[in-house]
Amino acid sequence: MSAEEDAYHQLTVYTLSHGDPRFIHQHIVDAYGAQRAVDGGKPIRLIFSLVGLYLHLERGKTGREVQLIHMQMGQRKREWPRLPLPSDRGEVTAIDVMRAPAGAERDQAIDRWCASVWNAFMTNREAIVTLLSEYRIR
Repeated sequence: MSAEEDAYHQLTVYTLSHGDPRFIHQHIVDAYGAQRAVDGGKPIRLIFSLVGLYLHLERGKTGREVQLIHMQMGQRKREWPRLPLPSDRGEVTAIDVMRAPAGAERDQAIDRWCASVWNAFMTNREAIVTLLSEYRIR
C-alpha cells in the first residue's frame, strides 16, 4: 500500500468516526476519487467526485446533502460522459491532511484538499454544471 493510500485509509477512519452530522467523509471520498482517477476508469466515479466537489465548494452543500444528490443522480441509468483528466491533480493530498492535528485544523485541511483538487479540474466545471442542470440541481 502506498503512503497516499495509507493516509486516505487513516483519514477515512477519522471522518467516519467524526460524528459531525454534515458528514465530512463525503468530501474526502470526492477529493480522493478525483485526484486518483485514471484513464479508462469508470466515468461515474470521476463525475460523482467532481459533482461533490463543485456542490461543496461552490454551492456550500454538506457531505450529507452531496450524498443525497449522488443518490438522486444514480437513480437514472445513463451513459456518463468521459471527462479529460488534468496532469496536475492538486498540490494537497491525503498525506497533507493527515499531518494536520485532529479536530478543526484537520477539518479545514480537508476543505483545502477539496479546493486544491477542484481547482485542478476547473476545465471540467462547465460540464459538471450542465450535467447538474439536467437533474435540476443547483
